[in-house]
Amino acid sequence: MTAQDLSAELRQALLAVARTPRLLVACDYDGTLAPIVLRPEDARPLPEAARALRSLAELPNTTGALISGRALRDLATLSRMPAEVYLVGSHGSEFDVGFVNAIDDESRALLGRVAAELERIIREEQPQARIERKPASVAFHVRGIEEQAAEAALNLVREGAAAWDGVNVTEGKSVIELSVIHTDKGEALDILRHQVGATAAVFFGDDVTDERAFVRLHGPDVGVKVGNAATAAKFRVKDPAQVATALAFLSEERKLWLSGGHASPIERLTMLANPRTVALLTPDATVTWLCHPEPDSGAVFAHLLGGAEAGFFSVEPARAALPLSQRYVDGTMTVQTRWASLQVTDYLEHGAPQGRTDLTRVIEGAAKAVVRFAPRPDFGNARISLQVEEDGIRVHGTNDPFVLRSPGVVWTVDEDGPQPTAHAEVDPSSGPIVLELRCGSDDLGPHPVPEPQRRQEAERYWRDWAETLDLPPVKPDLMKRSALTLRGLAHTDSGAILAAATTSLPEEMGGVRNWDYRYCWLRDAAMTASALVSLGSLGEAEGYLAWLHRVLESVAHPERLHPLYTIHGGAIPAEAVIDTLPGYAGSRPVRVGNAADHQVQLDVFGPVVELIAALAAARAKANPEQEPLTAEDWELVVAMVSAVEKRWREPDNGIWEIRGNPRHHVYSKVMCWVTVDRAITLAELHGRKAAREWLLLRNLIREEVLREGWNDTAKSYTAAYDGNDLDAATLHIGLSGLLDPKDDRFKATVLATETELRSGATVYRYHHDDGLPGGEGGFHLCAAWLVEAYLLVGRRGSAEALFDQLVRSAGPTGLLSEEYDPVAERALGNHPQAYSHIGLLRCAQLLSAR
Repeated sequence: MTAQDLSAELRQALLAVARTPRLLVACDYDGTLAPIVLRPEDARPLPEAARALRSLAELPNTTGALISGRALRDLATLSRMPAEVYLVGSHGSEFDVGFVNAIDDESRALLGRVAAELERIIREEQPQARIERKPASVAFHVRGIEEQAAEAALNLVREGAAAWDGVNVTEGKSVIELSVIHTDKGEALDILRHQVGATAAVFFGDDVTDERAFVRLHGPDVGVKVGNAATAAKFRVKDPAQVATALAFLSEERKLWLSGGHASPIERLTMLANPRTVALLTPDATVTWLCHPEPDSGAVFAHLLGGAEAGFFSVEPARAALPLSQRYVDGTMTVQTRWASLQVTDYLEHGAPQGRTDLTRVIEGAAKAVVRFAPRPDFGNARISLQVEEDGIRVHGTNDPFVLRSPGVVWTVDEDGPQPTAHAEVDPSSGPIVLELRCGSDDLGPHPVPEPQRRQEAERYWRDWAETLDLPPVKPDLMKRSALTLRGLAHTDSGAILAAATTSLPEEMGGVRNWDYRYCWLRDAAMTASALVSLGSLGEAEGYLAWLHRVLESVAHPERLHPLYTIHGGAIPAEAVIDTLPGYAGSRPVRVGNAADHQVQLDVFGPVVELIAALAAARAKANPEQEPLTAEDWELVVAMVSAVEKRWREPDNGIWEIRGNPRHHVYSKVMCWVTVDRAITLAELHGRKAAREWLLLRNLIREEVLREGWNDTAKSYTAAYDGNDLDAATLHIGLSGLLDPKDDRFKATVLATETELRSGATVYRYHHDDGLPGGEGGFHLCAAWLVEAYLLVGRRGSAEALFDQLVRSAGPTGLLSEEYDPVAERALGNHPQAYSHIGLLRCAQLLSAR
């Protein structure tokens, strides 16, 4: 028997409930998990059904249970279920952790009288009947007795002991059970639901007593009746064999959903961008990630973290085929995905009014294509409806309007699932099919600018910018893509720069290290802007520094700056978990917000001053007549030094935002030194006044770092003053110039880092216990730091070899995520990550400067 033997409606219901965050699956025993037999003691579960229920109970966030009329001891003996499956006996009164209600002496005495009366009926009236004693009840069975005689015996029980005060009566098929405590399978189901925090429940049952459970089901719950009797359940199967099939189907779908199903490898995801937002495409042209109205807003398409149920927008050939390629149009953020006779071109439009996100998809070729449109605003939490009109689709149910303009396309809306999905078959052989998603607009009318011109304008924006860059000659195409990626993470309206385009892509498959990087970190943004300045693009740095000025106006003192802010400079929302999403490849939790917002990270001031120094040098080179260091920028420098003066002696959470006790991190102290050192240099170069105390502070920090950071046991500078654990960030003791790279202690630190933290193509941040479960991959940025360190200590061959490995870890469209698993050889972490592309560009520049 296969899942196709189940009704389509039941399959759809099970498919939907399989995607609930915490699922409870409960079954009756006799007639449901086990076939009805003449001798109850011979009832055994169907092997397929038992196997499926055990499989469900072993899955994360999934609970299996049996709720039976049998005594708990008999249920355990017959079912032979593992400890993962909850057992509830006596119609819900007897749990495997004890009775719901205690049995007092009076009730025990009543139970004895009930048993004696039932035995009298068997002895004097119906010797073929039998009784089953349970801890709080007695069941009177008439199965196998001629119908008229059986009914007469049951009537004797109904008119006798069943009518006594204090006796609770439950009738089933050929049985009447008399209990001295309350019994109710529905109440038992609710107790289990509460105990395990289930967000939905599935219940299978065949008996009259199971109706009490069916009537308790609500919302996304699924009730399945076995047999043809009247029922409150919405669905039916004909026998226990179909129960086994349904359980197996549910188990497989649940497992697929929890594992992330067929998630595209992270490195194969491709980013679209315009000056305001970003989106991600899978290799087969599915829009898997798009947030609106800002990159740090709720997702309209969260397929990346929740599969099809979380929202997607796909185009594929009507005849199934794998795509031949996906590539960027050179020098742009336009992406083309090709099949043999079909091409899809995707780009985010430029020039749309503020608050709008416009995505254009152009389908060309000789083959028919199938388009599926499933918007799920706010990570799928908004309940929507789709209204098909002549020129496209309107999305209803959200505060912000959404439309999909698609003139000439005939849509069908599928309402079977929890949310509607529109699909259409299109034929581009007579001309391109243009689909225009307009988020933040209710206008389905024609665009005032023809599509080819809009695309040309979007591509010109990126191409013109890229042509101004001074790119390193090493791997020039990859370097151009890295620069465009960094520029794509810059939010032009505000000046903020994103750390990455996504949230919650895992640092370990199936792990919990899943963070939201769609914000502007002071450190990351300054490093990104510095990288772009080094290529000759100054506008991003100027925009970011203007943004930082505005943020400074919102705090009383610069030393109270948070490590990160929203795109528009506001406080980060409290870190929260979206339970309705299973996460990429089953990696939970899916987080929005970031608790690092409230950490102390003393290294953030250094990159800001380094950026100002780089910007001033670039301005001086570009226009010697212009004042290279503006008064506003010098004001920022003074503010950063002031922050260091007041806080540099404190322990902090460090660059890696470790969620444990603060430590005196060597990297943080080095960057405090960098803050003061670069400020003094700026003052000397540009005629500014540096306080005398700055010179003393610079020396004081340096002396402490050199003294306290070295560890004789590790033969290296270490992560923090208080241990011998290593940290790749500590390489900055030489990269920054605090310690002469020729110093033997720096050479020893490079060797120790290579020995302990490098693994093939990557370098880990650290290996010490950071208070979080699980592990993580190596960091591309750390690998880039080691490349630079190799060059500083004269190991050019090692630098070139590691750089080549770093290059090979980029995806087919040239993008790098945050991390890399050297064993599985796959990307990990949020994608694309600014840090990684900063490191790649820096390595290429250093290797080009022989």
